[in-house]
Amino acid sequence: MRREQRRTRLPLRKSLFGRLLAASALVAACSVAATAWLAVQTTTGAIKQEQGQNLTADARIHNTLLGYAAGHPTWDGVDSTVRDLARQSGRRITLTTQQRHPLADSASLPSPPALPPQASAIVDPLSVDTALSRTTGRAGAAADRVDPRAVGPFRLPAAERAALQRAAERSAACLSRVGIAADVVRGPSGRPRIEIVGNDPDRVQNTRCTTDELDSPTATEEKALDALNKLADACLKRQGRPGVQLNLDLSWGDGSAPKAAAQPATVIPLASPAPSTRTGEDDRATASCVDTARREQLSSYVASPALLFIGDEGGATVPGFDLSPTNTAKIAGTAALVLALTVGATVLAGSRLVRPLHALTGAAQRMRDGEDSAPVLVSDDNEIGRLAAAFNDMADHRARLEAQRKDMVSDVAHELRTPLSNIRGWLEAAQDGLAEPDPAFIASLHTEAVQLQHIIDDLQDLAAADAGALRLHPEPVRIEDVLAQVAAAHQARAETAGVALSALPAAADAPSPVLWADPVRLRQAIGNLVSNAVRHTPSGGQVTVRAYGAGAPADEAAADGEVVVEVADTGSGISAENLPHVFDRFWRAEKSRSRRTGGSGLGLAIVRKLVEAHGGSVGAVSVEGQGSVFTLRLPAGPAGQAGPQGPTGPAKSRPQPAGDGAPNGADQA
Repeated sequence: MRREQRRTRLPLRKSLFGRLLAASALVAACSVAATAWLAVQTTTGAIKQEQGQNLTADARIHNTLLGYAAGHPTWDGVDSTVRDLARQSGRRITLTTQQRHPLADSASLPSPPALPPQASAIVDPLSVDTALSRTTGRAGAAADRVDPRAVGPFRLPAAERAALQRAAERSAACLSRVGIAADVVRGPSGRPRIEIVGNDPDRVQNTRCTTDELDSPTATEEKALDALNKLADACLKRQGRPGVQLNLDLSWGDGSAPKAAAQPATVIPLASPAPSTRTGEDDRATASCVDTARREQLSSYVASPALLFIGDEGGATVPGFDLSPTNTAKIAGTAALVLALTVGATVLAGSRLVRPLHALTGAAQRMRDGEDSAPVLVSDDNEIGRLAAAFNDMADHRARLEAQRKDMVSDVAHELRTPLSNIRGWLEAAQDGLAEPDPAFIASLHTEAVQLQHIIDDLQDLAAADAGALRLHPEPVRIEDVLAQVAAAHQARAETAGVALSALPAAADAPSPVLWADPVRLRQAIGNLVSNAVRHTPSGGQVTVRAYGAGAPADEAAADGEVVVEVADTGSGISAENLPHVFDRFWRAEKSRSRRTGGSGLGLAIVRKLVEAHGGSVGAVSVEGQGSVFTLRLPAGPAGQAGPQGPTGPAKSRPQPAGDGAPNGADQA
C-alpha cells in the first residue's frame, strides 16, 4: 500500500510540469506586456518628435566638410563632395555663407524648400565646435578649437616629406631590431612621427636608435615658425610682456632653448615649459597670443566660415500619431495570441520533458525495492536522454557489483574452507588417536595456520585500500636497494625451482632512480610479482628485475619524473583473453583453484592497490608460452611526495610466506 502511495503522481502545483508551465506563462505575460508597452511608447514618441536625424551620419558630414575647409582656401569645388555625402546619407545638405548666400546645395528639386531658420552647424576650421569635435573622435584639448588638419604654411613639400619619411623608417627599423614594435605615422602636415606599440613609450630612451632628424624642423617649418613667432611676439609686446621662443610643437621658452619637433605642428599645449621666473599670468597671456597668432597665420589658408544645413530631401515632416481604440485592440489581440502560443508550446515541451522523468522515477523505485528494473528507453540525445543513459549504466554497474559481491563471498568462503578443513581434520585425527602430535604434525598445522593468516591479511589490506585507510610511511628510497632486497629474499626459492633470479643494476651513464615511497609496502608489491614469476617459470628459466627512470637508455616509455620497475620472466605466459583480468580479485586462470598452482588469488589485486596508493599505475604484457612482463610506474624523487594517497603513518609489516602473491601465469591473482 505504501509503495502504491509513493508511486502516485504529484499534484500539478508541486510537479516539475506545473512549475515549468507557470514559469513560462509568467515570463510570456511579462515579456508580451513589456514589449507591447515599449513598442507603443517608442513608436508614438518617434513619430511625434520627427526623429529622422542620424547623429552619427550628421557628425560624419560635418567632419568631412570641416576637413575640406581646413585644406582649401575657398569653397570652390565643394559641390561634388556635398553631393557624395548627400547620396551616402540620403539627406539634403546645404552650405551657405554667414549671410545665407548659397555655396552648395544637394537638393535635386527645381524649387527646393526654404532653409530652416536655425543652421545645423557652423563649418569653421579655426573655431571648431568642441562638442562635434568630441563626437567625431578627434584628439586634443577642448580649448584648442583649431582643426588639426589646418596646417597652412607648415605643410611640407614633397622633398622634405620624403627625407623625413626615410629618417622615420630608419628609426623604426632600428627599434624593431632591438625588439620594440614601432609604426611610422604621418601627420596632416606630412611630417612623420614614430609611434611606439604598447603602453611604455619610455623604452626608446634606453636604446641607441636616434631620432635627431625627426626632432629638427625643416626649412619650411622654420620659415612658418618664425612668422608665427613674430605674430605672437607682436601680441605680447602690445601687452607689455616679454617675447618668447616657440618650438615646433608650439610650446615656448624664454628664447634660449633650441627649437624642437617633439609633436606635429597641429597640437597646441596650453602649458609652457618656461623657466620658473615666468608667472602664471605670463603663461596665460602667451597661450592667448599664440592662439591668436595661429588663427591669423592660417586665415589665408583655410576657407571662410559657412553655415551647414542638414534636413529631409523633400522638407516634409512625419505626421503625429495617436493610439486609437482599433490599434489598442490589435496590440491586445497580438499579445493574447503570443501568450496562447507560449502556453501551448510549454504544455507540449513539459509533457515531453516529464514523461521520461516519470520512467526514470519508476525504474529507481523498482531498483530500491529489489525488483528487476528494465532499462529506461533512451529516445533522444538531449539532457534527459543522457540522464536516462547514465541511469541505465548505473543500473548495469550496480548489477555487476552485486554479482561481484556474491562471487567474492563465495570465493572468500572457498579460500578459508581449505585451510580450516585441513586444521580440523588433523585435530580430529589426533583426538581420535589416529595421528600423533609429533613435530611433523605441529609443522603441518602451523603451515595451514600461516596460510589462513595470510589470506586474512590480504583481505584486510584490500579492505583498507578500498576505504582509503591504507597507511603509508613514505621516505626517500633507492629503488636498487629495494630490488636487491627482494631478489635476496626469493633467491632460495628460485634456486630450489631451478630458476635464475637476478636484479639488473642501473645503467652506468644514468643516475640511480630515487623514489619517495613506503619501503615496506614497495617491497611487498615487488615481492608479490617476483613470487608469481618464480612460481610460473619452469626449471632452467630466468626472472629479471630492473628499474629505470627518465633519462635512462631504456626509458622510451617513461614520462618525466617517473620511475619504472619491470619484473620479467620466461614462464608460461598469459593468454590474451585472460590478460585483462590478472589484477581482479580471486581471479585465476586455473579454475580449479588448486594450491599447487597458486595462492589465494589476491596478490596482484594488492599490488595494484599499493601502487595506486603511491600515485602510480601497474600494467602487464604477456605472450603465451614465452613469458610475461609486469610494469610498475611510480613518481620519482622529491616530486613524488605528493604522489602517495591516503593517510600516512607507520606501515604495518607482516611476514611474507612462500605462497604470497598471485601467480604470473596460469594462476593470476
